[in-house]
Amino acid sequence: MNPIEITLPDGSKQSVPPGTRPLDIAQKISPRLADAAIVAKVNGDLYDLTRPLESNATLQILTNKDPDALEVYRHSTAHLLAAAVLELYPETKLGIGPPIDTGFYYDFDRATPFTPEDLEKIEKRMWEIQKRHLPYERIYTPKADGLKKYADAWMKCELIAERAGEIFSEYTLGPHFIDFCRGPHVPDTSKIKAFKLLSIAGAYWKGNEHNKQLQRIYGTAFFSPKDLEEYLKQIEEAKKRDHRKLGKELDLFSIQELAGPGLIFFHPKGGMIRKQLEDWMRDQYLKRGYSLVYTPHVARFDLWKTSGHANFYQANMFTRMELDDAEYQLKPMNCPFHILIYKDGQHSYRDLPVRLGELGTVYRYERSGVLNGLFRVRGFTQDDAHIFCTKEQIEDEIVNCLQFAVDTLTTYGFDSYHAELSTWDGGVSGKYDGTPDQWHLAESALRSATERLNIKAKVMPDEAAFYGPKIDVKLVDAIGRPWQLSTVQFDFTLPRRFELEYIAEDGKAHQPLMVHRALYGSIERFFGILIEHYAGAFPVWLAPVQATVLPITDRQLEYARSVRAQLEQAGVRATLDDRSEKVNLKIREAQLQKVPYMLVVGDREQQSGQVAVRNRKHGDQGAKPLAEFLVEIRKLIDSKAVSE
Repeated sequence: MNPIEITLPDGSKQSVPPGTRPLDIAQKISPRLADAAIVAKVNGDLYDLTRPLESNATLQILTNKDPDALEVYRHSTAHLLAAAVLELYPETKLGIGPPIDTGFYYDFDRATPFTPEDLEKIEKRMWEIQKRHLPYERIYTPKADGLKKYADAWMKCELIAERAGEIFSEYTLGPHFIDFCRGPHVPDTSKIKAFKLLSIAGAYWKGNEHNKQLQRIYGTAFFSPKDLEEYLKQIEEAKKRDHRKLGKELDLFSIQELAGPGLIFFHPKGGMIRKQLEDWMRDQYLKRGYSLVYTPHVARFDLWKTSGHANFYQANMFTRMELDDAEYQLKPMNCPFHILIYKDGQHSYRDLPVRLGELGTVYRYERSGVLNGLFRVRGFTQDDAHIFCTKEQIEDEIVNCLQFAVDTLTTYGFDSYHAELSTWDGGVSGKYDGTPDQWHLAESALRSATERLNIKAKVMPDEAAFYGPKIDVKLVDAIGRPWQLSTVQFDFTLPRRFELEYIAEDGKAHQPLMVHRALYGSIERFFGILIEHYAGAFPVWLAPVQATVLPITDRQLEYARSVRAQLEQAGVRATLDDRSEKVNLKIREAQLQKVPYMLVVGDREQQSGQVAVRNRKHGDQGAKPLAEFLVEIRKLIDSKAVSE
């Protein structure tokens, strides 16, 4: 039997017999590497370390330094969870158990609901199985045999019928667990060093509310107990910062059952913060050469046929409405409306770039199971802008968009972020619109823009939108969580569909380039991120109430009213707590409402024309003339300072 040739990442080659395992090669390179190995990458595909190699191949051994390895590790931990459940509750039917960004989950069909006490038992059994060093064994099964074997497991039968080839892979883990799975997995359970089961939730089979509801157990796993401990601390901190909890406590917003899920009601305090967000963005539009536009909430369904949304986005659109002259549709996007404004007049190359910006409310159907406070809603307002320009202008426009994105982050106190550049597959799949020349121009402009601004963008091959490449900017919040925020996207499709044009220097009509650009993403989601980033203690310039006046007794009421009036005259959002309560109670309640400044006034302050200043973070700052305090707080407001 002729040997096969294995090429390693450094270019070196090894000749080995067919059937050699990646783990054998790792052991040959270094016992330390073999011990650290999690999974292999063979010809670019992930492989079990114990899966035999049968032909020439490139090989990379992945350790805990590789993101792909963590995904496999978590997938294997999900199987460990399922194996423990079957040992404890053998009547349970298995759904799916994939890795996710924060760990893993597994869906189970069981008549008896799992309890928190059950989670403790399951986790204990997982550790018992982990200590057995059970291998994750891959076996191959003919499809017909698999359907017979899983006749009593309705979910597995569905998955095999839909997804399996004529021969499919399964994985075993001990005597009780076998599952239809593509893998790969870690070699055995001893590789799994740190995990924790987190919660139980309901989940519809395949995410469809018309299907049976299952029980989903969430967990997380890390390569080391230290990393796990840090993540669990982050979870606890995130619970304290949960925007749904703080939104209620601070009276910022609500979701009304009578009105329906996924629809946000901004209360007066939340409305004031929203006003600051909107005012800042609109002011920036005007400063940066955008024109403000306002568009309807509905349009004839024919518009969405022209744009293509009627075909590729129909599942996310609300039911159409029959009116006198036609069918109408709530808008899921603003872009066709901006295109109609551009198309309403003739444009010369001298008019370009045309930048149209709007805070436009859109409506998208989201299943009830995925709705999540302000983060996933059915009606939301995007800071949406569209740029129409020539190919000579495009790079500068992208630079301006990215600089705008960075300025937005820094204004709101986010000093950590990273960018991702999503590109196409070179046209191999045929799933992308546009010509190779268009893709080359667009991707080159995006790359050059990031280089000019010294932004390191991770390239994400074959992750572009079908209509063009894009750059996504992800911020990192106060407790280290990444959030998708700004996006800059090319669009080769809509200019063609709507036959957009401009008259160039040669006197002929040419098609403009089009860029979609959103920086907040949506007002609602960005508001939720801000709540959690600041734990509800917004910077002074954003705070709905910037200062509250607290008279010690009724004797100071007139002076307290005068102080409040002077604050408001100076443009400070102020309240007066004139209740006949002890001042310590007033301070405590203002502190709970996270008001930046509490101005206590007693006889001494009234006589001297001063206020005793108390800061929500730094406590008592002593008495000072009101005029002096006004200068200080105005400086914080005008500079949009993110700390006091």
